[in-house]
Amino acid sequence: MTTATAQQTETQLPPLISRDILFGNPERTSPSLSPDGKYLAYIAPDEKNVLQVWLQTVGQEDARQLTADKKRGIRAFFWTYSPDKLIYAQDSDGDENWHLYLVDIQSNIVRDLTPFQGVLAQVVDLDHNFPEEILVGMNLKNPQVFDVYRVNLNTGAVEFYTENPGNIVSWTADSQLQIRAATATTPDGGYDLLYRETPDRAWETLRHWGPDEEGGAYFFSNDGNTLYIVGNHDANAERLIAFDLATRTETAIAEDPEYDVGGVLAHPTTLKLQAVSFYKDKQEWRILDPDIEADIEAIKAIRPGEFGIRRILSDEKWLVSFVDDDGPVSYYVYDRASKSHTFLFTNKPQLEGLQLAPMEPMSFAARDGLTIHGYLTKPVGVSTPVPAVMLVHGGPWARDVWGYDSEAQWLANRGYAVLQLNFRGSTGYGKAFVNAANREWAGKMHDDLIDGVNWLIENNIAQRDKIAIMGGSYGGYATLVGLTFTPDVFACGVDIVGPSNLITLMQSIPPYWEPIRANFYHRVGNLETEEEFLKSRSPLFFVDRIEKPLLIGQGANDPRVKQPESEQIVEAMKQAGKPVEYVLYTDEGHGFARPGKSVTFLCDRRRISRQVFGRSV
Repeated sequence: MTTATAQQTETQLPPLISRDILFGNPERTSPSLSPDGKYLAYIAPDEKNVLQVWLQTVGQEDARQLTADKKRGIRAFFWTYSPDKLIYAQDSDGDENWHLYLVDIQSNIVRDLTPFQGVLAQVVDLDHNFPEEILVGMNLKNPQVFDVYRVNLNTGAVEFYTENPGNIVSWTADSQLQIRAATATTPDGGYDLLYRETPDRAWETLRHWGPDEEGGAYFFSNDGNTLYIVGNHDANAERLIAFDLATRTETAIAEDPEYDVGGVLAHPTTLKLQAVSFYKDKQEWRILDPDIEADIEAIKAIRPGEFGIRRILSDEKWLVSFVDDDGPVSYYVYDRASKSHTFLFTNKPQLEGLQLAPMEPMSFAARDGLTIHGYLTKPVGVSTPVPAVMLVHGGPWARDVWGYDSEAQWLANRGYAVLQLNFRGSTGYGKAFVNAANREWAGKMHDDLIDGVNWLIENNIAQRDKIAIMGGSYGGYATLVGLTFTPDVFACGVDIVGPSNLITLMQSIPPYWEPIRANFYHRVGNLETEEEFLKSRSPLFFVDRIEKPLLIGQGANDPRVKQPESEQIVEAMKQAGKPVEYVLYTDEGHGFARPGKSVTFLCDRRRISRQVFGRSV
């Protein structure tokens, strides 16, 4: 790109949007009505810009701060069924040993319900019929295994409830708050569906899913006679299935030949199934219960965007969120009786009215014929081709979805096209698509990204010599693969907490991942028998091929991709005289959550973009 052309392109771009607006804390987000509909809680920053839980009485202007977290801020909370109590989760500097904290909204007293050092607490279930109790999974006895405990919300007493035989990875309680189903891993890398009629009975196996299948328990019917499960046995995509526990027969409730079932909407007290969603290019809902058909149509008429629903116990009011691709998330309270709605707020009002870029669903045929879906975000007001960024999602058993994406908007606002591909192995597209990625890290999974690069070029969207690759976790690994296995393709790379060596990655996985090791071996490669194969797919051993600048960001407390994963490739690159910049955050984990850390890391990305593209991001 000539200087004159670069200047012309930049003058056509919309006004520069501050990184603080794009990446900063929301003004208010994640609102939730109390079960009785009396209070509205939400997350918002305090005077020091740390996210806290706030509360206000519905219909009044009496908002007040409930919590006082000092470090990373609170990202998630939920109401209990005990009057005036809610729970939030927090770890220590990103170590992912999550504790559950109980907040009394009247006294503002906060109590750690799981005060055990080095222990990870997981919510198993809570039920409106037992408002003073919560079932919690904790690896208290064994770091690899989560047993179930009953926690009393009034006294804080922790009572051992159900022992994990060592391979159970999820538990399912019935409406009496009794654990009666579980999903367990098996030595072949698959899963068993376990069931017991009562807690004092032995577990029995209802069905088995092999290593190339997925499935598990979802929830029980209110009478406890039906277990709803999801699974892709006898089908390509995961179906919602009713398992009759008396006859041991299965009935498919909702299915799609290509897409896995996603969300399930059930009545808050009767547990009657009412709707399911399938996430295709966008979310699509399928109504199962005519009783809510008029409600869904009324919600669709409120405004465009993908909607989500949360309900109070009486089901008289729904809290509805709308996600857009070119604006903030909007929240409303919907009244079922009148079919009317009340606007609450948007999570980031500063985004309103800005020239944000639309996110366009796209697809192409990979070199072996497999259809690859994804999303393209092009800069507003600029003619293509332009510099581009391949933004790779983590997981890899996850997927990108449609909606506002701060990184995509940041890049598009600076003149870059952004391609986010759901490469093979991404979830939601059925088991054939996931299984196509088996043993294909740095293989066909990377071929899909390169085919995406070619698609950008062939469609005159991107300039061939100005395409970067960037991502976190698996996306960071993909970045390292891009610069080592295909060194001529990308102009630069940004790796955030990405593994550089599959051997050391598997040797250092968190202890609570041990039950899924067999499936990891099946999908990626066997550490015990295939070390050379794993080495051949590890960027660390191909540092000599790197030709383009690389930026690496790492959290020191990351339990999944530990600090040596980044530092060993940084050291190897320095010894080889390769261009690398390294940023270590001593108070972060698998990603950067503290106020200002994301923006700080963006400044490092700005330096590398100026060096490569001649323009700053």
